[in-house]
Amino acid sequence: MKKIVLTLVAILAFTISKTNAQEILVSNITEYNNAIKSAKAGAVIVLKNGVWKDVKLNAYGKGEEGNPILIKAETAGKVIISGNSTLNIYGEYIIVGGLWFKDGNTEYKSVVQFRKDSKTFANNCRFTNSTISYYNTETELKDHWVDLWGKNNRVDHNNFTGKISEGTTLVVWLKGEEHLENNHRIDNNLFGPRPDLGKNGGETIRIGTSANSKKSSKTLVERNVFANCDGEIEIVSNKSCDNIFRDNLFVESKGTLTLRHGNNALVERNVFIGNGVSKTGGIRVINQGHIVRNNFLIGLTGDGYRGSIVVMNGVPNSPLNRYDQVKNVDIQNNTIINSGPISFGEGKDDEKTLAPKNVNFSNNLIYNNKNSKNIIFVDDTSGITFNNNYIDTPIPEALKGFSPTKIDFKEIASFLIPTANNSDLLAVTKNDKSYEKDITNTARQVFNAGAFNLDSKKLPKALKLRAGPGWKVDIIAPIIKPANITVEPGLETLRKAIDKASPGSVLNLKTGEYLLEKKIKVGKNITIIGDKGGATIIMAKKGLEKPIDYLFRVNEGITLNISNAILDGVNSNLKYAIVSPDKKEAGLYNLFVDNITFQNFTNKNGGSVFKAYNGTKADTLSFINSRFEDNYRGLNLSYDKDLMGEYNANTIILENTVFKNIEEAAVNYFRKVITPEIPGGNLIVKNCVFSNVYNQEKGKIIRTEGIHNVEITNTVFENSYKVKAPVDLKGKNNFISNCLIYNNGFVKISKNAKKENIFYKNPKWEDKTLFIPSKKSILLKENNEIENIGLNQ
Repeated sequence: MKKIVLTLVAILAFTISKTNAQEILVSNITEYNNAIKSAKAGAVIVLKNGVWKDVKLNAYGKGEEGNPILIKAETAGKVIISGNSTLNIYGEYIIVGGLWFKDGNTEYKSVVQFRKDSKTFANNCRFTNSTISYYNTETELKDHWVDLWGKNNRVDHNNFTGKISEGTTLVVWLKGEEHLENNHRIDNNLFGPRPDLGKNGGETIRIGTSANSKKSSKTLVERNVFANCDGEIEIVSNKSCDNIFRDNLFVESKGTLTLRHGNNALVERNVFIGNGVSKTGGIRVINQGHIVRNNFLIGLTGDGYRGSIVVMNGVPNSPLNRYDQVKNVDIQNNTIINSGPISFGEGKDDEKTLAPKNVNFSNNLIYNNKNSKNIIFVDDTSGITFNNNYIDTPIPEALKGFSPTKIDFKEIASFLIPTANNSDLLAVTKNDKSYEKDITNTARQVFNAGAFNLDSKKLPKALKLRAGPGWKVDIIAPIIKPANITVEPGLETLRKAIDKASPGSVLNLKTGEYLLEKKIKVGKNITIIGDKGGATIIMAKKGLEKPIDYLFRVNEGITLNISNAILDGVNSNLKYAIVSPDKKEAGLYNLFVDNITFQNFTNKNGGSVFKAYNGTKADTLSFINSRFEDNYRGLNLSYDKDLMGEYNANTIILENTVFKNIEEAAVNYFRKVITPEIPGGNLIVKNCVFSNVYNQEKGKIIRTEGIHNVEITNTVFENSYKVKAPVDLKGKNNFISNCLIYNNGFVKISKNAKKENIFYKNPKWEDKTLFIPSKKSILLKENNEIENIGLNQ
């Protein structure tokens, strides 16, 4: 199918007839404040064209239904609100429109909020026909562009583009009875590009919070466009009850519409277009009572938590901020085309043990022209009813409730629509949730599987949207250049510097301690360079009230370079120094480590210096000129051990690096596979020293089960005297050459693996701490006549 290109057309949304209203033109904040003080129902205050910088606009009063107080631009789009500015809307029937917030450097928590303070709110008010673009903050505030409070308010026909600071773009709040069952409308807005924040807090819309998630919001989100909204995995985060998500369009956005907390959401007639862009997802389902119907999902590539439709596992007796069990959910008449897998019981682990219960998955249509996994059962599906779902793939899948078929399609504007020549699709299972209209809101004269009536002549409303303001918005993204930044030692200075740095920046650290209160999630390409001639120490602050479990996380698609520092676990019970992206976040990432000492990571509750979470994959993990000392484990990449063919790194490089006093394996690199001859996985170990590692009878210093290519050369294994076999190599692409084994058992090989020039001799160190060999040592090329073994001094 061809890439789908959409032209989004804006309409004039802000037309309010005021035949008898007297307009008051104001040219500065003083004149505005005087005008708004005396504004009565029907008043029209016009802001003069130009730049309004560093202003606090309070739009308030008591308008009436059909006779509101109106604050508008002289010419829509020509009133620029800039600098440290904010807009507060409160009172009754207030409408504000035609403004453009840009060139901001705000210190306010909200650019626009529907309240004055914690006691005075907006009801029946509206923010419309406006734009907020790249209006960001240089402070550490988690700012929001729009905060909705009160009841019956509307945010419509706006353009929200380019939020790069931490904090959700638009939030609906439910703190207090004044905000429950609020009936807010969020409609016809264009939510434009938002880059990956690299951590939580990058949602585009959030309705509620976990603390208030069992309360009813009744917010309607409809006819919005979400284009390249990549802030985090939850593009839209539902965290309250009784909300509706209808007729929205998601284009190349790297995440999902997530029913994260709260119950009884209706998700219908939405269109998700991935165009093959990585990590694009669909709908993720958690909690109870939801209906997901008549949605169209095309060209999405995400899997795991970013799959096309994801039904999660739950947590027993779940606290509000975790995962309630999925119950009483109805998913029917959705069409999924050339997209990532539908997943049931997703997230199953030691915590999320409750499989979905009383779920109906019926009358859905799946088409894929590629050989790929379309349906994944992660946990028990006895609580899910599968009826009359149809699947058309190159290799038919025999699954209960999924009937293989060949679907006859036609095209309308490049979109595949089933024709009338699909009699199989007429066999359906209906219930009281089955809707008698299709995705185009056309009556179903004959009920069939999939989102469309057979031979539909119409496209969904989501594909014909005219979202955004009624004036041309010419947004120019600011150019953010990488920078060389010096970071002073101290508490949280490093994390804050990374948050503020532009992608590609280099952070230069000094001698001293860099203490962390919060873990660092690296969401941009960054280089950290310590003081090579001194001692740059990165560690957790001692005695943290909320302990952290790692120092650094490298997110999907990110490359972290770090050098010339000590990462120390001594101050706390840290489990890890560095970890991969979170579970199931499968986008490739890279980690390059040079001249780093990892020490005192001794947590025995699953701890290791580096951990790769299940479902993640590094392209390259490189550790050179480094030292792992006094740790529980080294590199642990074994959490996909139960999944056939899965492994957590394409390539691992260890060069000129020491592992000393490691209680368990230095490297645990695992792939479950029938034979290691199947390509996948690459470990290169060169000029390293392993001293007193996994000193147990069954200990394996380097575990490479199932890894296709393993090359161990010029390396020393010593002083693990209980170990019988420090390495156990299998497969013709596994070999060990020119290595020394001393008090460390014997190398084991099988299945055509190779070993050559293995020396079982005393290394004869001149310096046992720095591993410098004496002049008579067999480690030296002049004595072994092959190559130097051990560290390159």
